[in-house]
Amino acid sequence: MNKLLTTVFAFAVASLATIASSQDIVGDAKAGHAKVDMCLGCHSIVGYQASFPEVYKVPKISGQGAKYIISALGAYKKGERKHPTMRGIADSLSDQDMADVAAYYSANGVVAGAALPPKPTVEPSPQVAALLTKGACVSCHGDNFSKPIDPSYPKIAGQHADYLYVALKSYKTDNNALVGRSNAVMGGVAKQFSNAELKALAGYVHSLDSELKVVPQSRFR
Repeated sequence: MNKLLTTVFAFAVASLATIASSQDIVGDAKAGHAKVDMCLGCHSIVGYQASFPEVYKVPKISGQGAKYIISALGAYKKGERKHPTMRGIADSLSDQDMADVAAYYSANGVVAGAALPPKPTVEPSPQVAALLTKGACVSCHGDNFSKPIDPSYPKIAGQHADYLYVALKSYKTDNNALVGRSNAVMGGVAKQFSNAELKALAGYVHSLDSELKVVPQSRFR
């Protein structure tokens, strides 16, 4: 097992231990629906773009795994992901709030019985295939990049390419008070690549069939 895969395995074990320690907190999608007003202005507008640290479409979160949403919100709250707006939102949420919001978004827009094919229907170019192998991407994000091996890892197939690119670059940023993400696995992966290579990876992953979507919400609920 190479060094990167060893790190991935160790991180997965640690993530599972964290999940197990908080398994008594059960999310309620109905309760979450009443707690997402602060999310709607960005994540429920098709094509909505953020402008920090650069312009990019905010991520699709409807259909995302609940444990990943909880993990991401927790990382913003602890400062492991640096983003002033998301830090402020995460700071306002209790653990129960996070679980409820995650339960809501994981079910939002999901069509019963719909399933992705087991393998991507779009073949990567030889260049991108080599990058995917080098980064061992499927070892964490799973079949079709939508079956993560750990529930605290994200589904990434079909995610906005510009968001993926900005997110990947952020793992390469160190010692910046406002920008960057602290994650040993993703830091090790992203730092292997040039920004041009990260953009190529993001573009390919975006092209894949996806369970992720933006579900528009009425202003008046």
